Amino acid sequence: MQQMNQPNLKSVSIRDDVVFGENVTVVQPVNLYGCEIGDRAFIGPFVEIQKEVKIGQRTRVQSHVFVCELVSIGDDCFIGHGVMFINDIFAKGGPARGDTMLWKSTKIGNHVSIGSNATILPVEICDYVVIGAGAVVTKNITQPGIYAGNPAQKIKDLKPDG
Repeated sequence: MQQMNQPNLKSVSIRDDVVFGENVTVVQPVNLYGCEIGDRAFIGPFVEIQKEVKIGQRTRVQSHVFVCELVSIGDDCFIGHGVMFINDIFAKGGPARGDTMLWKSTKIGNHVSIGSNATILPVEICDYVVIGAGAVVTKNITQPGIYAGNPAQKIKDLKPDG
């Protein structure tokens, strides 16, 4: 009789090393560990936020989002469904396989909205930016505006409130 192998089962969780601000809403299931979530933030279901990530105040992270290590997201941001953040740019032609020296960081400013299914490579995005659904951000964004496409390009100016 053939022996049946057993899988290594993992469960989704919110570890006790997560720092929550006041009045944070989290819709389970989620996988949160070693991160900071600001006051009045919202985290939707099926989201993974890894260690050393910072999510700003009043920021909404919708369902099925992956936020990898080395990402910082500002205040009053909106992260649409299915957005993927990348920290490994395959600098040696393949995955870094956990070699964090090969990873790069991402910094998202305040008042940034990122549309569903966008992919954000290691970049910096200034305040008051809208990223269109499905866009792939490959370079720093230094001017407020609306960006779309692959690679993402500015398609319209955006004047910050105030």
